[in-house]
Amino acid sequence: MIDRNLRTALIAAAGVVSMTGVGFASVPLYRMFCQATGFGGTTQRADAAPGAIRGATGQQMTVAFDSNTSTALPWRFTPDQRSMKVSLGEREMAFFTARNNSDKPVTGTATFNVTPAQAGKYFSKIQCFCFTEQTLQPGEEMRMPVVYFVDPAIATDPDARTVQEITLSYTFYPVDSAKAAS
Repeated sequence: MIDRNLRTALIAAAGVVSMTGVGFASVPLYRMFCQATGFGGTTQRADAAPGAIRGATGQQMTVAFDSNTSTALPWRFTPDQRSMKVSLGEREMAFFTARNNSDKPVTGTATFNVTPAQAGKYFSKIQCFCFTEQTLQPGEEMRMPVVYFVDPAIATDPDARTVQEITLSYTFYPVDSAKAAS
């Protein structure tokens, strides 16, 4: 029979191993949860807009664009237009412009979200500069597209049907130089 102290130690070790596993799994699980539910304004990814499949509803809403950069990133980053009227279910495209104001190449990556948060699960991106890192040479300016749609199902969701404007917000951060060198 196993000694009582040994049994307690084994249970404690199993608990530590289990909690470590949960700790490592929490980030990908949280990311999957946010992508599936739109929690916290997390947008969705899609291959195509539903306009051709389900038909657009004819309803419109305003999508506003917000841009920010970390103070550690020597870029100017702005939307080409501040807002646009979009038809629900229809594929749309907006452009942002980034300029490297430094005298060396700089790589950045963008984080994103939408507000209000309940609109996140209805805002889908087909193509976005935020899916990959962006490198700008000294003084280089680049136009970056985002192709998206607002799912017509937003009009029937009791929590989101009163939403008249969605703000798509991006913040660019520098990529860790040690990571970029590898």
